[in-house]
Amino acid sequence: MPGSNIWKDPFVDSLFDAILSLENKEDCFRFFEDLATIGEIKSLAQRWEVAKMLAQDETYSKIVEVTGASTATISRVKRCLFYGADGYKLALEKMESKEKDG
Repeated sequence: MPGSNIWKDPFVDSLFDAILSLENKEDCFRFFEDLATIGEIKSLAQRWEVAKMLAQDETYSKIVEVTGASTATISRVKRCLFYGADGYKLALEKMESKEKDG
C-alpha cells in the first residue's frame, strides 16, 4: 500500500478502530461531531464528492460549480485518485457494490 506507513501509528490505529466500531450513520454523526470541527468534516466530505465526480469523468468546471472546491483541491484529489494508495478507488468500488446489492 503506497504511502500507508507514513502516518501509521498507534493513535491512528486506535482512531480507525473507533470508526470501524460505529454501526450506522447516526453513530458517525455523533462521533464526528465530537471529534472534528464542522469545517474539517465539510472539507473531507467535499474531497469525497470531488473524488466521486472525477471517477465519473466530470470536468473541473462542473466540479467547482457543484462542490465549490478549488482547482488546487480538485487536482490534489485527482492525483490521489489515480496515483495514491487506492483508498478512494477502494471506497468507490465498495459504494458501487453496495448500491448494486440494494
